[in-house]
Amino acid sequence: MQHRELGNSGVEVSEIGFGAWVVGTDWWGDRSDEQAVGMVEDALDSGVTYVDTGDVYGHGDSEEIIGKAIEGRRDEVTLATKIGYDFYNNPQAGHGELPKELDREYLETAFERSLDRLDTDYVDLLQLHNANVDDVTPEVRDLLREWKESGRVRALGWALGPSIGWLAEGDAAIEYEEFDAVQTVFNLFEQQPGRHFVDAIRESDSDTSVIARVPHSSGLLNEQVTPDTVLEDGDHRSHRPKEWYETGWEKVEAIRFLEEPDHAEGTRTMAQAAIRWLLAHDEVASVTPTFRDGDDIAAWSAASDVPPLSDAEYDRVEELYARNFDIDRDDGMDSLRTSVGGEDIEAAGLDKRAASY
Repeated sequence: MQHRELGNSGVEVSEIGFGAWVVGTDWWGDRSDEQAVGMVEDALDSGVTYVDTGDVYGHGDSEEIIGKAIEGRRDEVTLATKIGYDFYNNPQAGHGELPKELDREYLETAFERSLDRLDTDYVDLLQLHNANVDDVTPEVRDLLREWKESGRVRALGWALGPSIGWLAEGDAAIEYEEFDAVQTVFNLFEQQPGRHFVDAIRESDSDTSVIARVPHSSGLLNEQVTPDTVLEDGDHRSHRPKEWYETGWEKVEAIRFLEEPDHAEGTRTMAQAAIRWLLAHDEVASVTPTFRDGDDIAAWSAASDVPPLSDAEYDRVEELYARNFDIDRDDGMDSLRTSVGGEDIEAAGLDKRAASY
């Protein structure tokens, strides 16, 4: 397992991270707490050191599971959590979004409760969870800076989600000196707005890092969703339009060449190749796949050590993406919800929308 630095914070993360939204919730399979703890332990044993949770995942359950899993191993872990959703004072209907709260008093209380559940006195990365740009005021940034200066937080990030405008928030994270990382959906099929952030970091000579989530485009690039797959209503991937999967299977065949690198010994699975494409961007510090079991952990954590993409392979993917992989019919992208109305995406001239899931 290789490691990269978050911005210039001095915080190192494993190139493959554990996205802890899969534990303490029922969106990615039903498992007992014991099984969930075992998954985290398997990830640590596989060399994964970056663990990314959030207080809203299972309304604290994910953090509690992570706290149990890393007991006695805290110094092995680069621990991240997120705050900003007020699930304490608001009931949640199904998987609907909760109100967000960035009031100082609320944030202080939420952070303390996260630390208690994680059974630690500091986190390596604290992220604002889907915060709207107008709500991240100088007062909020002052509080975050105080926590960092006190040692309770080593690095700061901004995790972007589907219900907000992506570009303004990500651009602000890159612009504001307080933030070391921006987390976003980013994968070979859904390159925007992740590529926009990569370009913005390069153009501004920013130290901000990108944390990429949904690297497998909800089951396409790891080939866990095939034409024979039946997605249950509770499965997070069922929110994708059918056109997305139907054309996606064709796109996968167009990049099959990535499994057989001609510039180095060894092979890659499609899932590993998708991760290597992300890691081809120096600005990407860590990739957080949606692990479902131990087999996923073993296979995808190994992506850090399979052959990286050659320049020729990367350029070939670029050419295919520019032609929409030669798909000339609706690929479902326009029906995927991104920012409110998608105005910021359209204004930036980005012709692809980032998916919610």
